[in-house]
Amino acid sequence: MLAATHLRRALLQTRTLTRALTTTAPRLAPKAQVFPFDFLPANSLDTKPRIKGLTEIRGPYYAPVTKTYLDELLSDWGDYVDGIKFAGGAFSLMPEEKLRNLIETAHKHNCYVSTGGFIERVLSASGGNKDVISKYLTACKNMGFDVLELSSGFLSIPTEDWAALVEFTAAHRLKPKPEVGIQWGAGGDATVEELESAGTRDPKWLIDRANTFLQAGAHMIMIESEGITENVKAWRTDVISAVTSALPRDKIMFEAAEPDVFAYHIQNQGARANLFIDHSQIVQLACLRRGIWGTGSTFSRVVTFEGTQDYAKGK
Repeated sequence: MLAATHLRRALLQTRTLTRALTTTAPRLAPKAQVFPFDFLPANSLDTKPRIKGLTEIRGPYYAPVTKTYLDELLSDWGDYVDGIKFAGGAFSLMPEEKLRNLIETAHKHNCYVSTGGFIERVLSASGGNKDVISKYLTACKNMGFDVLELSSGFLSIPTEDWAALVEFTAAHRLKPKPEVGIQWGAGGDATVEELESAGTRDPKWLIDRANTFLQAGAHMIMIESEGITENVKAWRTDVISAVTSALPRDKIMFEAAEPDVFAYHIQNQGARANLFIDHSQIVQLACLRRGIWGTGSTFSRVVTFEGTQDYAKGK
C-alpha cells in the first residue's frame, strides 16, 4: 500500500514537472536564412504566400515525383515555388497514404496543391452527374487538395454549365481554376497537324468565358498553351496580348512548360507573371525573375521597381 502511494506521488511530480517545462520553455524561432550573396543586386520579388509572380510546377506525370524527391526539391528551392499540380489524373493511381504524404509534403513547404484537369474524365464518365461530381470534389477536399482545375479541352460544355461548376467547386471549399484556351482538343499531346485540323477559337471567346468564370467566383484562370505557343508552327502572340490586356494580371496564369515560352512571358509581362512550368525548370525561371541571368534577349533586361508596394497603397 505504501509503495503504491509513493508511486502515485512520483507520477504526479513527473506530470507537474512536464507541464511546467512545456508551458515555460521558450519556443525556438525559425532559423533565419542567410544568403551569402545578398550584397549583389537582384530584382525584388514578393515572398510567400504570393498573389502575383506565382510559379506552379508539374508534379507526377511525365516523370514520377516521389515524396522524398519533392521534399528535397522544395527544401532547397521551395522559396521559388507556389503550387504543385498533378497531371493526367496521376493522383487517382496512388494509395491514400502515399497521396496524402505527397500533398502534406507540399503543404509543409507552403505550397498549394492542384488536381490538374482530371474533372474532364469525371464529367465524361458520369455524363455530368451532380452526385458523382460532388463525390469527386469531396474526395479531393478530404485528401487535402487546395485548387481544382476545371478544364474542358476535349469536351463540349455550355458556358453556363461551366460557370455553375465553378460555383459548385467553391461550395465544396476548393479554389476553382478554370482552364481556357483557343484550341479544340487541347491537352492530349496531339500533333500540330491534328490540332490544325481541329481548328482554333477567336481570342474573344477565351476572354468572354474567363470573365464569366471570374464573376462566378473563379480563383484563377489557367491559359492553355496549345494553339498559342505549344504544338503550333508559329506562336499566336496576338492571343497573349489580347488576354493580358483584357484580364486582371493577378487572375491569369499561362502554361509555359518550355524555357523559350516562359522567357517570352517574363520579357513581355515582367518578372511577376504567373506561370506554370515543369518541376525541372524551377531554377532557370527563378534566375530569370530575379534578373540575375538569362539568354541574349533577357540577360540584364528583366527588372522590377521596389516602389511597387507604395504605388499599390496609393503613396
